[in-house]
Amino acid sequence: MIFVVDFGSQTAHLIARRIKDNGSEAKIVSPNSVLSQVNKQKPNGIILSGGPSSVYQKGAPTIDPKIFSFGIPILGICYGLQLTSHLLGGKVVPGKKEYGPATLTLKSETDSGQARMTSFWEAKRLQNLEITKDLPKSFVVWMSHGDEVIKLPKGFETIGSTEHVPFAFVQDAKRKIFGLQFHPEVEHTENGIKILDNFVKICIFSSSVILGRSEMTTPESDSGQARMTNKHLNTEHIINEINKIVKDAYVIGAVSGGVDSTVAGLLTAKAIGKRFIPVYVENGLMREGTRKHVEKIFSKHHVKPIVVDAIGETLKRLKGITDPERKRKIIGNFYIEIFEQKMREFLKSKLPVKFLLQGTIYSDVIESKGTKHAAKIKSHHNVGGLPKNMKLKLLEPLRHFYKDEVRLIGKNLGLPDEFVQRQVFPGPGYAIRIRGEVTKERLEKEKQADSIVLDELKKAGILPNVFMSFPVLTGAQSTAVKGDGRFFGEVVALRIVESKDVMTSNWAHLPYEILQKISSRIVNEVPGISRVVYDITTKPPATMEWE
Repeated sequence: MIFVVDFGSQTAHLIARRIKDNGSEAKIVSPNSVLSQVNKQKPNGIILSGGPSSVYQKGAPTIDPKIFSFGIPILGICYGLQLTSHLLGGKVVPGKKEYGPATLTLKSETDSGQARMTSFWEAKRLQNLEITKDLPKSFVVWMSHGDEVIKLPKGFETIGSTEHVPFAFVQDAKRKIFGLQFHPEVEHTENGIKILDNFVKICIFSSSVILGRSEMTTPESDSGQARMTNKHLNTEHIINEINKIVKDAYVIGAVSGGVDSTVAGLLTAKAIGKRFIPVYVENGLMREGTRKHVEKIFSKHHVKPIVVDAIGETLKRLKGITDPERKRKIIGNFYIEIFEQKMREFLKSKLPVKFLLQGTIYSDVIESKGTKHAAKIKSHHNVGGLPKNMKLKLLEPLRHFYKDEVRLIGKNLGLPDEFVQRQVFPGPGYAIRIRGEVTKERLEKEKQADSIVLDELKKAGILPNVFMSFPVLTGAQSTAVKGDGRFFGEVVALRIVESKDVMTSNWAHLPYEILQKISSRIVNEVPGISRVVYDITTKPPATMEWE
């Protein structure tokens, strides 16, 4: 059992998932309860997550320093490293902000301090169980921090640095305390899973020595989908949980044609049969052909979606609205109005509708301030964009899953690969890909530009390898020359990214000729566009969408 102390990190839940993928148990605990939880449950190890706070600011989340005296292996990640240093006598200051990739270089040799290690650590070394075991000399890690440690506590040593962070990877080997300024849990950190695996093995070995065991077993360290064998991914288990929650009630489902809502809908259909009523809202903000796609997918499973035409009303409600948060909340509130109206209609027909199904996944939750100490990044329309006084109860069977896990569940349900691997598309649709006011004219421009992007990526054979691609109507204006005359038009930003779980992403390194074709077509075919720019920002610091 590994405790993950949640200081509000966007990836605290992801850390726990990585530990579970490893084959171990993980439990997320709050900072103020960790001491009592440790006394009750005696975990094998503790991981201190990152978080948006600064250790020196008033009211910053903290833990009781007694935790460090129990002999339990501890790994501090980002804020967790800073808090460890702060509590044990080191120094943390506002530092050089760093977001995205950095190259970590490990020290070639251990210093003289390790020569004085206790017999336990000598035994550990004989077992070849080091936190840096099997790591290359240098590799890319993912950063997301604004503060940094400038002085280590007594007993700590540096085992890895980056260009800007001298104390990027540290340890107090004697006390089994380790610290990382980078995030090993995110997919873009190379060898991150290996670091976590090494930590888990140290935890298990430490417990074995303390308990006097003569043998030690460690979890398998395979990578990739072979590791994703946890029982929580079992479709029958999820279906049983839906039945326990819903019982004899009816459920109406918000299906948008995306992977998340479709997988959630099929799970519910398998659980309660005809008591599940999928509803597709045609609000004009989705990609062309989405309605037909929804009808086709569900018809194969003997479920006929109800289609609600809300194009005119959607544009009416978004008229004059430029703030991204207001857009999301307007769309979220309007969705609920529609479904509660449907609920009243069903109740008149003696159908006891009590639940609203949504395809919410964990990345939606955490960006909408899903935990106590987390920062709100944006209100996802199906989380932070919902009204407070809802009459329907929410049913969200995928709430604790990541995108790659949802794809695997969809595959287990028998959905074809071309659907399971299709691009992510946001719930608020094109509304958050149009900076400023959403008008009928601008919506048509966005749709036309989007179709060009998809068409060129498909022609180049790149589309299946892209996680997400879309143009953004930026609202910025620039000068161009068209027909030997001056033209002043809108700038389109092109965003094409690679990712697995939405928690981190990198921009796609496309061939220049592909980018040239996309740019030329958008400028020539979409009216009012002056130029196209390519967004090469990673996540973090950028989010996947612009709004």
